[in-house]
Amino acid sequence: MFTNIEIKDYETLNKMLKSLIEDESDRIANLSNASSLLNYFLKDINWVGFYLYEEKTNELVLGPFQGLPACVRIENGKGVCGTAFRGNDIFIVDDVNEFPGHIACDANSKSEIVLPLYKDGKGIGVLDIDAPIYERFTEEDRNGLKAFVDTLINYI
Repeated sequence: MFTNIEIKDYETLNKMLKSLIEDESDRIANLSNASSLLNYFLKDINWVGFYLYEEKTNELVLGPFQGLPACVRIENGKGVCGTAFRGNDIFIVDDVNEFPGHIACDANSKSEIVLPLYKDGKGIGVLDIDAPIYERFTEEDRNGLKAFVDTLINYI
């Protein structure tokens, strides 16, 4: 479906996401396709996936992802993912080793971006993307991935 397509901007990526998920109502299927799409088209990343909030345990639990096996549970407010989720704020971390309380699931990860997923004021989880290079993520990534999440949230 996506053979030999070069993504030049996030607007194109977001259109591709919408075309993949707009006719599907299953949350896990849509998150799975979203993580696959990002993994395929984003350069210099080594992990992309979702952690979904479990209210009963107040934890983020591993959801659909692409990459090496990952930490399964992250306490709300802990690490980059838990901190971004609790504060409903996008985090770009240029050097994960400098983030207090960083949870290292893959020693090859050097930088990270985490975007919280909230729908109608309720926390659903986070989109987490790791890179094997320092300072991988930019404001362009923040804005483009925010638009990606805004599209996705309507279908999960």
